[in-house]
Amino acid sequence: MVARDWRVVRFLNGHPPEHDLTYGDVFMVPNRSDVSSRTDVDLSTVDGSGATIPIVVANMTAVAGRRMAETVARRGAVAVIPQDIPAPVVAEVVSWVKSRSLVYDTAITLAPDETVGEALNLLPKRAHGAVVVVSNGRPVGVVTEADCVGVDRYTQLHRVMSSELLTLPDGIDPRAAFDRLHGGRHRLAPVVDGNGNLVGILTRTGALRATLYAPAVDAAGRLRIAAAIGINADVATKASALLDAGADLLVLDTAHGHQEKMLGALKAVRALDPEVPVVAGNVVSAAGTHDLLDAGADIVKVGVGPGAMCTTRMMTGVGRPQFSAVLECSDAARARGAHVWADGGVRWPRDVCLALAAGASNVMVGSWFAGTHESPGDLYRDESGRPYKESFGMASARAVATRTADETAFDRARKALFEEGISTARMYLDAERPGVEDLLDLIVAGVRSACTYAGAATLGELHERAVIGLQSEQGYAEGRPLDTSW
Repeated sequence: MVARDWRVVRFLNGHPPEHDLTYGDVFMVPNRSDVSSRTDVDLSTVDGSGATIPIVVANMTAVAGRRMAETVARRGAVAVIPQDIPAPVVAEVVSWVKSRSLVYDTAITLAPDETVGEALNLLPKRAHGAVVVVSNGRPVGVVTEADCVGVDRYTQLHRVMSSELLTLPDGIDPRAAFDRLHGGRHRLAPVVDGNGNLVGILTRTGALRATLYAPAVDAAGRLRIAAAIGINADVATKASALLDAGADLLVLDTAHGHQEKMLGALKAVRALDPEVPVVAGNVVSAAGTHDLLDAGADIVKVGVGPGAMCTTRMMTGVGRPQFSAVLECSDAARARGAHVWADGGVRWPRDVCLALAAGASNVMVGSWFAGTHESPGDLYRDESGRPYKESFGMASARAVATRTADETAFDRARKALFEEGISTARMYLDAERPGVEDLLDLIVAGVRSACTYAGAATLGELHERAVIGLQSEQGYAEGRPLDTSW
């Protein structure tokens, strides 16, 4: 049995646990604090990822695409493009994300003679909820879902668009943009350059966020994006292509990271002498952490079985409760000046806080973000009209079918017999928080508040000062809010 070192995280009353712990098993005790405001807390990470908030979007096909990567990087997080995406496509996505504005969202655009039906198909793709009608590169109107209610789907947009436009000049200060939008009672406005050409779109909330978040940018001031690689086939060639494309981090990813194939893949990537951090996983033990670091990883990804789409624990009995896994692996990495990412098991902002308290430098979020406008999937509605998107595990039959599309029918059929993941699940959009930025607001508010309770001005101090207590199932239930009276 691996020896545990509890010297960093302090447990309430000094009693270390006799069993492994999930996020639901633990809580943080408030400390005496001189951090008086949540805005005084610095949430930037120090693991080389460049994230200014400790969130990484998991490399799941149903979660991490170009819209997701652009949006979260603008708020300081980093998305990992999945390994199933061909390298040329990843290169195009990386280039596209790095050309996006640090302040404005990318507008959905259509021409005046295009139809309401086309607009309705595109509106769910972005949380700002508007199509900018463009003629010769210049905005001439805006169409929202409200403009399309009760209108024939073949109606041309120039007949329903709002043509009395407020536009904002490129380079406007976010606070000035907010004031102009608020003063004109506008929720959003197109942003134009000196020639009147469209360069983006900005909402009032987006202007506010631009004053509260610092984007995750590379040395050239462009948005950051990561890319994943599997451990099969020619790993070095794929890694080289992703490095040439401009990926800011390489993530070597497999469900069982503590294996010889992973160690060989890591050594092959390290031989390329990449100038970006190399992330590898997944593991759940100090031994696995040390082996991945020895093979060349800069950051170790921690978690086997806690993800919402993962059936590994129920299928195999293999895995480990996530809080204890992060705690042990982070201690092992910290002793060597390295870092870990906590991957999986996040259902609430509290889980992110506890992963950071356990020592993670970043927390990966997957399925929670699948139910947002920015995830790649199409928007569906259930029998009651409630909107949702489909999500699926990366070891599921559905993901394996995509990953093995170039193999023979026989080999694909053999592999399809074995799966460890849910092939389809409904991830409902929260009516109050339908966009990924809404969820980032929620998570960041929780983490900032947790830091003030702990008396921590940085994430490093949160790990050092956190006092962890153990709780029963009823203790966890007591902390959950009620949306109706009892």
